[in-house]
Amino acid sequence: MIAADTSTWIAFFDGSSGQDAQLLDRALEDRQVVMVPVVLAELLSDPKLPSDVAETISEVPLIEVESGYWQRAGALRAKVLAKRRKARLGDALIAQGCIDQRIPLITRDRDFYAFAEAANLNLVLGTGTRRP
Repeated sequence: MIAADTSTWIAFFDGSSGQDAQLLDRALEDRQVVMVPVVLAELLSDPKLPSDVAETISEVPLIEVESGYWQRAGALRAKVLAKRRKARLGDALIAQGCIDQRIPLITRDRDFYAFAEAANLNLVLGTGTRRP
């Protein structure tokens, strides 16, 4: 199983030929994708999202949020912030969900490096990402 960050989903919807979008496409074909609830909320927040796309992504199985998730996500974000790195709340929630379920995260967003360094987040990096 694998999860994708909002950046990769958007690239996929835009028809990007990046490695991350291709990997997401293959994983979707193989039914090996799970959705992080925060990513679903971010995607559904787009007022221009076509209704058929909204319906399709809503059918992707959601990862489960385990007991203590919110506390672990807060502690993870604090750990990253203590290192004076960028740590958006949404990114911390996405990272913690993947860490808890031991699911790799496909992303184009290099801000996730800080979470990978602070915890055991397994990143699959897409086009356009570079180490800071």
